[in-house]
Amino acid sequence: MTQEIAKYNVHTKAHKRKLIKRWLIAIVVLAIIIWAFAGVPSLELKSKSLEILKSIFSGLFHPDISYIYIPDGEDLLRGLLETFAIAVVGTFIAAIICIPLAFLGANNMVKLRPVSGVSKFILSVIRLFPEIVMALIFIKAVGPGSFSGVLALGIHSVGMLGKLLAEDIEGLDFSAVESLKASGAIKIKTLVFAVIPQIMPAFLSLILYRFELNLRSASILGLIGAGGIGTPLIFAIQTRSWDRVGIILIGLVLMVAIVDLISGSIRKRIV
Repeated sequence: MTQEIAKYNVHTKAHKRKLIKRWLIAIVVLAIIIWAFAGVPSLELKSKSLEILKSIFSGLFHPDISYIYIPDGEDLLRGLLETFAIAVVGTFIAAIICIPLAFLGANNMVKLRPVSGVSKFILSVIRLFPEIVMALIFIKAVGPGSFSGVLALGIHSVGMLGKLLAEDIEGLDFSAVESLKASGAIKIKTLVFAVIPQIMPAFLSLILYRFELNLRSASILGLIGAGGIGTPLIFAIQTRSWDRVGIILIGLVLMVAIVDLISGSIRKRIV
């Protein structure tokens, strides 16, 4: 009987500790949420806010169709094509640069821990900077335009692609590699015939997925002058040409949706 009472007391104390811990966590989370809301400035509606909102929705539902194609000058199709090209080139650059960094960062490929550690550190540092920050840096370095957008997307994508590829390499089945080594194959042959065939489907899927993300990012980078459809979009917003804003947004949504559909179907077949 005494043992049962002791067990009950221990169980009760443990339950109380868990309950106190949960309440403390809940209080801390609630305090953080209240602090976050306190830091947000109060929302004040301007006197003309409703009129502006009406104009925006009117432009969205009555888009400027004439802006789709203009023979001489800037139009929707050229802007979308430039955005698409920025995403393609940026993704291609990232796919090339990330390969050596991923192989150097994989522990099962490089036995020297300092080498793989440095490579992983480089990939981590690259991932720290968002595309928009890199775009601002490159705009200052090389000037506004699509080239700064390509560099921003390309360098930023290296970090993510390299990290995911390194993880795929570390998760390889090394039985094929060991078999080739046992038969006297040199390291290059083991890479070509045992490693690359295993990682290629996953790597191609990663590239396509990253391209989808870069296409969205490329449209945003134009808002700060890094080329693409974002540049005419911000000009249209500044001049309150809501009908033009409407057609640009419709074009963007259609392009992203089509690319997502095609990319998703290709990735399903690859993996």
